[in-house]
Amino acid sequence: MTELLDTLIAALRDLDPVLRTIIAGIGMLLETSVFIGLVVPGDTIAIVASLGVSSPTEYGWLVFALVCGAVAGESIGFALGRWVGPRLRTSRLGRRLGERKWALADHYLGKRGGVAVFLSRFLPVLHSLIPLTAGMAGMRYRKFLAWTASASIIWAVIVVSLGAGAAAGYEQLAGRVKGAGFIFVGGALLVVIVLWVLKRAFMKRERAHLELEPTAPATPAPSVSAVD
Repeated sequence: MTELLDTLIAALRDLDPVLRTIIAGIGMLLETSVFIGLVVPGDTIAIVASLGVSSPTEYGWLVFALVCGAVAGESIGFALGRWVGPRLRTSRLGRRLGERKWALADHYLGKRGGVAVFLSRFLPVLHSLIPLTAGMAGMRYRKFLAWTASASIIWAVIVVSLGAGAAAGYEQLAGRVKGAGFIFVGGALLVVIVLWVLKRAFMKRERAHLELEPTAPATPAPSVSAVD
């Protein structure tokens, strides 16, 4: 296990930092602008890239690239929602996603307005649908940009700090403790469990805003006051 982790971290650090950062930024752009985020979470892209960070400069550029990629991708999603949203929603891919998820995004945006854009960065599925829904709902782009950029900065700093800190901690541990790889994996699993519990608690807190009313139409439209 230790040798495997050594090989993984070494391979990431041997990769040209500029190329690694660009790939991460492009990955975030795709993850937030189309439906890739429904299959490959942005957290995975960011954490894998951050494992190769070896200096404050690389840390700063990776955060910058992830924020730019996320904001650009969500802006593309917003534009797609504004111009071709209804067609995308009724497309084959949109139908496969399920009308309930679209209705949930409509409902959440209508309930929370700009806050929904911010919080969706940390919510599964919704982070891919809210930009599209905000565009379809007629939200002003300036308002959308302010909320999504703020969320992207916080998210990028948290995730890159976790990944880079984990890699640095493992290297120190590997030089002192036998079986450091198993300890690292155990610690990583613990972090995943803690994050899962926190996300569950957050979802429970947001449930009142996420639940669809039984009498709601199939495709409820967000109120103008919530998105303007």
